[in-house]
Amino acid sequence: MRRQIALLGTILLLAGCQAPQQQRPAWWLVGFTEPAYMKVWVETLDAEDIQGQLFHRIGAGTAAGGEPKGDAEYARGWLGVGSSVYPAVGADLPKRLFVRWQSVAESRTYRTWIEIPEQARRILRQSTTALCPDDPHPMPMGGGGRVTLGLAPGGIVQVWVRDECLRPIKVARAQAEVEPLGPHQGESDGHYYPQSDASKRYIERWGIPYGSW
Repeated sequence: MRRQIALLGTILLLAGCQAPQQQRPAWWLVGFTEPAYMKVWVETLDAEDIQGQLFHRIGAGTAAGGEPKGDAEYARGWLGVGSSVYPAVGADLPKRLFVRWQSVAESRTYRTWIEIPEQARRILRQSTTALCPDDPHPMPMGGGGRVTLGLAPGGIVQVWVRDECLRPIKVARAQAEVEPLGPHQGESDGHYYPQSDASKRYIERWGIPYGSW
């Protein structure tokens, strides 16, 4: 009888330890990318998850991009979808995202909500639970559970998610509106994040390729 009671206690203890883990929301990573030479500065990235929870300022700062050497219009389209990443700890899968950023190349600030489609959430679920068949080893930091926002002049936002093999898949596109308060919501006296000399020279020669993103 004592052995049965002890066994029951062990089962209940294990169940109690596992329950919070099963109920804990998923977490994913978010990052930013920009066209070559088209510098941006992200003021805030907020999220609403599928449970209706709001998460403020998950990420902010610079975006991955670059200033490649050579004599070509590198800013047309997207050279790649690399990005730094910020963890959305405690958030379930994203329902929609809010981003406000400075398009330094044009001295303009944009803001928008982006609806995340169910297709994207299916990919995120798969990428955090399945192994890549090409390399069946656990991926670091939750595998491909990553969302990347591409931010371009004109207020264009492209959204990619990565599958279980870390391949980027485009899932959404949005047109942002101009933030009427300007950079830092009017708290910086109109000052933007500094633009590099290389970016200035590139734009002087090639201009900003609106419509290519």
